[in-house]
Amino acid sequence: MSSNMKAPENTPVWVNTARCKACDKCVDVCPAGVLSMQPEPSSTLGAMISVIAPESCIGCGECELTCPDFAIYVADKSEFKFSKLTDAAKQRAEAITNNKYRLPAGY
Repeated sequence: MSSNMKAPENTPVWVNTARCKACDKCVDVCPAGVLSMQPEPSSTLGAMISVIAPESCIGCGECELTCPDFAIYVADKSEFKFSKLTDAAKQRAEAITNNKYRLPAGY
């Protein structure tokens, strides 16, 4: 599977969960708090990546570049109108990072 696989329509970022080993590197590098680890009992590490705020994706591609397993993809700028980085998105990213890469309860 190559990184130029067809994007789901109107989706800035998506994950091939079959390839994801829940290392949380993508969550760590996301400046906009788009990604979060979610509890997933069937996963090796008990968690799985989730796209929790697709509307905040700025299309930087850091998650795709950082993923050691080529499991996450960012849409092409010609196909998707990405968001601008907002203070709210930065704060969510910080909250996720500070909460062991999971979206804090009640956020």
